[in-house]
Amino acid sequence: MDFDKKKILFADDDPEIREVVRILLESEGYAVAEATNGSQAISMIDDSIDLVILDVMMPGCSGVSACSQIRKKSTVPILFLTAKTQDSDKTAGFSAGGDDYLAKPFSYSELIARVKALLRRYYIYCGKKASDEEDYLIVKDLRINTKTNEVRKNGEKISLTDLEYRILYLLASNRKRIFTIQNIYERVWQEPYFYNSNNTVMVHIRNLRKKLEDDPQNPKYITNVWGKGYRIE
Repeated sequence: MDFDKKKILFADDDPEIREVVRILLESEGYAVAEATNGSQAISMIDDSIDLVILDVMMPGCSGVSACSQIRKKSTVPILFLTAKTQDSDKTAGFSAGGDDYLAKPFSYSELIARVKALLRRYYIYCGKKASDEEDYLIVKDLRINTKTNEVRKNGEKISLTDLEYRILYLLASNRKRIFTIQNIYERVWQEPYFYNSNNTVMVHIRNLRKKLEDDPQNPKYITNVWGKGYRIE
């Protein structure tokens, strides 16, 4: 994948941090748009943006609030920069639709690695083209087009983030197989598993159920197998 000219929107109320991150990203060949707060970031979202980086602690509209609003109109990957690394803070960010977290202070190499990983996953998710013979996975009244990565329920399109789609695809393409949280994390995130990854996976599955299920408290698609993991029958 060629990352040249990919456009990144970076929102932070600290002008010095914005300048440092902008210079770093531009040195890697990215175009950078800057926002000084969450509200401005929301207003700047359009089809030209390939990735969003949000500082969590911004006055007025926080990064988490901005993420929630961005998710209403875009599945673009969102990376949080934050000095808050408690599990509850991460849960709030993931529940709002965030894809990844990077704790301050961070190394430049780690930031670039996260950016490239998110862009790679997103363009694998979005970049496939449909052929004349479209392939589908059928789960009850869900139709998963594996060529276009489009998901429909009773004919209506469901908008999923790339990570939500990857979780659904993993389970739907391995019907009846039980996947532990570690299995899911390593297959979908393609990173080494750590214990605090449990919450990351569970929040994304909860978000996925909210979009798929008529009653998320009694799921009929992605079910729990007590003490073992998740599966689709």
